[in-house]
Amino acid sequence: MTARFAGRVALVTGGGSGIGRATAVEFARRGAAVVVAGRTAESLKRTVAAIRAEGGEATAVPCDVRSEDEVRALVAATVAAYGALDIAFNNAGVSLVGSLTEFSAAEWDEVISTNLTGTFLLMKHEIIQMRRAGGGVIVNNASNAAHMTVPPLAAYSASKAAVLSLTRAAAREFLPEGVRINAISPGPVDTPMWATRPGETLEDRHRRMAAESPAGVVGSAEQIARTVLWLASPEAGYVAGHDLVVDGAMSS
Repeated sequence: MTARFAGRVALVTGGGSGIGRATAVEFARRGAAVVVAGRTAESLKRTVAAIRAEGGEATAVPCDVRSEDEVRALVAATVAAYGALDIAFNNAGVSLVGSLTEFSAAEWDEVISTNLTGTFLLMKHEIIQMRRAGGGVIVNNASNAAHMTVPPLAAYSASKAAVLSLTRAAAREFLPEGVRINAISPGPVDTPMWATRPGETLEDRHRRMAAESPAGVVGSAEQIARTVLWLASPEAGYVAGHDLVVDGAMSS
């Protein structure tokens, strides 16, 4: 396996499970030193342990991305640990299901503050550090729900559509300073975020998710991770302000 990210430092939020853990592991396998961040310290420790078990380098930093103080401290801790911040995958997010008329203001605020405000705060402090160092790469995790009509996911869809607008605006503004920014929009992936519905088993959920995809299968966290790595790589050096949809043609 090539060490294409040797000497690079990657920050992955939401790194305790699912797409975040898979991406952190893939970065480490390819030579990057990885900082994994999230709200649950125990899950972060498991990600770090998985990376170190393969001979990789990783550090866990608990962080609530809704707090600017914690985000600022996260970026500082990354630089303190490894001397740089070259790549950031802003993956932390939440999804709450419910009819718009039954959704509480508190639930709305939880989704928007995590998915949108959290991405804004992360980008703000990552960009400050990256342009000071001469450049870097940011990949934001959006969703194909930003491209589709998904009534029970109105807040989630709205937050992810806004992440795409934020990504494009930031890419245009900061590419001249060496910071290359893109987004990825995954479709259904078999991770803990995709909760089962009432009365549904895990097997039922998997069959339902596969049936909703023209590909007839559910995406894996590892597939999304490898796509993130491509966007972060020199091979994608002319790609900026782009949203890469990875959903088996579901939103086509």
